[in-house]
Amino acid sequence: MGNKNKTVSFRVNEDAFETLQEIAEERDLSLSAVFRDYVDMLVAHDGQVAVLPEHEAPEEAPVDEAWPPKVEVPRSFVREHERLELEAEHLREQLDEYKQYVTYLRERVDDEDDEDVIHLEELDGPDEDDDEPYQLG
Repeated sequence: MGNKNKTVSFRVNEDAFETLQEIAEERDLSLSAVFRDYVDMLVAHDGQVAVLPEHEAPEEAPVDEAWPPKVEVPRSFVREHERLELEAEHLREQLDEYKQYVTYLRERVDDEDDEDVIHLEELDGPDEDDDEPYQLG
């Protein structure tokens, strides 16, 4: 199986298209070549590419610098991050336990007889002459 070229198409507004054509003309390239170069760069750097105007672009990085750039962080930062991950996991477990408990309580209330439940609407009903005491608890 050979490696076949694929076509990608998209729409841009007229101003963006004209700007892209100007960029291609400045570099003495076709518009397709500009996009092929961009796609090749994007694939080579695993999507970690930022497009900037030339005057904002950083100076050329040394060739031996690896991509993506690596940053050293203090060991205390890594430990704190791990601690926070463990705490978050613990909180998720607690939340799951509370959800299970709420579900248990709801099922228990649903399973109980309706006679034990007094609805507030019934207390204020039309039969206010009945002074039957209700005992809560």
